[in-house]
Amino acid sequence: MAAADREGRVKRAAFRLQPVLELRRTEERAAAAAAAAAAGAAADAARRATEYETTLSQAVLPPSLPAGSFVAAMVLLRTAATDAADARALAIASAEQADAVREQWTAAAQRTKALERLAERHRLALQQAADKAEERAIDDLVTGRAARTGTDDGEATWTA
Repeated sequence: MAAADREGRVKRAAFRLQPVLELRRTEERAAAAAAAAAAGAAADAARRATEYETTLSQAVLPPSLPAGSFVAAMVLLRTAATDAADARALAIASAEQADAVREQWTAAAQRTKALERLAERHRLALQQAADKAEERAIDDLVTGRAARTGTDDGEATWTA
């Protein structure tokens, strides 16, 4: 009966928010993965933009070109410049998106941490209760033994 009673107390003493804590941990892991993916995408976009800009800056027109070739080269350079500007804009947008996703990860981590602190407080409270119960049991044993033997070592027995 004592084991069943102890088991009942353990069930009642379980951290009731444990399922929520596990959900928050899962959300945090998902947010971390999303943040890593967004950071990777932002880095790739920045790399592509830099490649476009580098290629554009290294473009050199020959000193003399026929008029038609000159116009075609200028149109090509203008298109390349537009592509480079679009790539940089995409890199900036990707970086902003990565920041937003990282903020979501931070928020998820904070929610998880708050529940973990509650779980730790719960665990400490259970430990303190168990320690007090053990102390009371030891005190009961000691005071009960002294009362049964009827010995008095010159000390007054402690009573609660």
